[in-house]
Amino acid sequence: MIQKFEFHTTKLPGLIEVVPFNADDIRGSFTKDYSKEVFEANGIRHDLAEVFYTTSHKGVIRALHFQREKQQPKLVRCICGHVWDVVVDLRKDSPTFREWVSFDLTGENRKEILVPAGCAHGYLVLEEGSVVSYKCSEKFYGEFDDGIRWDDPDIGIQWPLGLIGGREKVILAEKDKNLQNFYAFMTVYGGF
Repeated sequence: MIQKFEFHTTKLPGLIEVVPFNADDIRGSFTKDYSKEVFEANGIRHDLAEVFYTTSHKGVIRALHFQREKQQPKLVRCICGHVWDVVVDLRKDSPTFREWVSFDLTGENRKEILVPAGCAHGYLVLEEGSVVSYKCSEKFYGEFDDGIRWDDPDIGIQWPLGLIGGREKVILAEKDKNLQNFYAFMTVYGGF
């Protein structure tokens, strides 16, 4: 069976859900999750600058991250496992400012999302050893790395914590425990 690339818009401007090219046969499957030519033919410019992967334990939340400067648009895909992925619009002039959208990304469904500049990104890991791929069109700069708390009430993300056994099972890195809230972000930056 062959699945061709599909591109689906979402309620957040510039946030695109992508179904990649996939071919299954007797050997298994072949997946192409990025093609500059195909993306550009569909009006999407995403030039790769850097690719990296994370491997995470069940219950990990990788906050709501962004770069303050040299923002990092990214094509995000769960290679294996299962994550509940979230994107928050932080663009002050956007009609969907402070709104969020979630996606169920798995190794099996192969779906990916193109996260535009000006948005925060994070996810909850629902399966042990989940691997997530980031294909970024800007390099990572540690000095600009920032984020907003995953449980900020002003954003109000409804994380499916029941799927990991409740809030007490959440695993956070120290840096994610100390992120600012949305009010502090707005006080300092006023949005992007």
